[in-house]
Amino acid sequence: MRLKIGLVGGALMLLAAGAAHAEDVDCDNAQTQSDMTSCAQARYDEADKALNVQYKQTRAAMVAIDKDLDGDMKGAEQALLKAQRAWISYRDAQCENYGFQARGGTMEPMLVAGCLADLTDARTKELKDLADGMGQ
Repeated sequence: MRLKIGLVGGALMLLAAGAAHAEDVDCDNAQTQSDMTSCAQARYDEADKALNVQYKQTRAAMVAIDKDLDGDMKGAEQALLKAQRAWISYRDAQCENYGFQARGGTMEPMLVAGCLADLTDARTKELKDLADGMGQ
C-alpha cells in the first residue's frame, strides 16, 4: 500500500513540476516527452478549475432543492457530496490504472494527466447537466 501511494505521489509530483514548464511550451506543437507531459498537466489543471466552478454551481442548485423539500425528503446536497467523493476515488484509481500502459516510463505521467483531464471534463459536463436539470 505504501508503495502504491508513493508511486502515485511521485507521478503527481512530476506532473506538478511540469505544469510551470507548460507555460513556455507551444502545446499545439509539443515535441519532447517533457513538453507533452507539461501540456497534459496544464490541461488537467484547467479542467480541474472548471470542475470546481461547476461543482459550486451544482451544489448551490442542490441546496436550493433541499430548501424547498420537507425534512425527510431533503438530501440533494448530501447525495451530491457522496457522489463527488466516490467519483474522485474512481477518477484517481482509473487514471492510475490507465498509466500502467507505460508503467515506469516517461510517458506514464502524461497518460495519467491526460486521463485526469478527460475524466474531469466529463464530470464537469455531468455536473452542469445535473444543475441544468434542476433549473439552475
